[in-house]
Amino acid sequence: MTSIALFNNSRVGTTTLTYHLAHMFRRLGLRVLAVDLDPQANLTSMCLDESEIEELWEDSSSELIEQGAAHPSLPGFSRVHAGQTIADAVRPILEGTGDIAPVEPAALMPDLWLLPGSLDLSRFEDKLSMEWSRTFAGDIAAIRTTTAFHRTVAQVTASVQADIVLLDVGPNLGAINRAALIAADTVLMPLAADLFSLKGLTNLGPTLRTWRHDWQQLVLPRIPDGFHAPRAAMTPLGYVIMQPEMRLDRPLKAYERWLERIPWVFNTAVLDQQPPSRDDASHRIATLRNYRSLTPLAHDARKPMFDLKPADGALGSAQQYVQTCFREFRGLAEAVLERLPEGTGSGARGGERSG
Repeated sequence: MTSIALFNNSRVGTTTLTYHLAHMFRRLGLRVLAVDLDPQANLTSMCLDESEIEELWEDSSSELIEQGAAHPSLPGFSRVHAGQTIADAVRPILEGTGDIAPVEPAALMPDLWLLPGSLDLSRFEDKLSMEWSRTFAGDIAAIRTTTAFHRTVAQVTASVQADIVLLDVGPNLGAINRAALIAADTVLMPLAADLFSLKGLTNLGPTLRTWRHDWQQLVLPRIPDGFHAPRAAMTPLGYVIMQPEMRLDRPLKAYERWLERIPWVFNTAVLDQQPPSRDDASHRIATLRNYRSLTPLAHDARKPMFDLKPADGALGSAQQYVQTCFREFRGLAEAVLERLPEGTGSGARGGERSG
């Protein structure tokens, strides 16, 4: 199993990319776990309908569960377990009543699961921030706190026997994201060709290296034998260009100007290569076009854009657009798998799936 964190220090469609990659990896025959570690819970809202999210966030309200059982017409109630989010997993640590609590993921479809997020996760930020420096002294309580995401994801991954785990994190360099990134084997970075993404890279790269160094050099040597702690590899896989919608007020030349700068900034800030080559685009995994016209259809149908059918409203030329979308995301997924450590995806079950 390999975990991939999708992360950049600016909002560039990271959650949409996570959602579609999860579905495409499943189409390619992998067992996939998606984990929502963004306190805004955007991935959860893409995967589940409002009634399911209400059930998740009602703290196991017996009244709500009984109402759901009495109204089988409400969609998807069997897919989720009340009070089974990442925030519920870390609540005992936050409240000082124990270690991580066991949680079950939501089964979205065969071989695809979601460990849902929650707005309550934001309460964990201060706790993680306070405990970080204490890990350097080998404080076991601090280490339990800082590794809570890693250990929860490992427990859920083992329960569903996932081949690949996708971690969706918010666009900041706070304590929640530090704990999330430390739990990641690899990092995939979605970028836009603009100033904000490049500035994000210049902040992100040195920060990841600092987190990796501090954890591996200062914390890991002090962790007791037998404690399940992450290695904090955070290996950069490369970047994906998320193409914007071209407008008259943002001419093509401006887009190309920023696009040309990305390889140099990525090599310098993220890979710490000196001197980098300005023209080295070997770390660009793919460029995804803007599928804005398919987005509302996919949202209403609650399915990936590349799975839209004429019955979902993807008619005529839109259906050709859907096919193009499928080819691009399949190419991206296959390219990502090629960059993962050997053995990832060895659990693939019989090749591509339909639907």
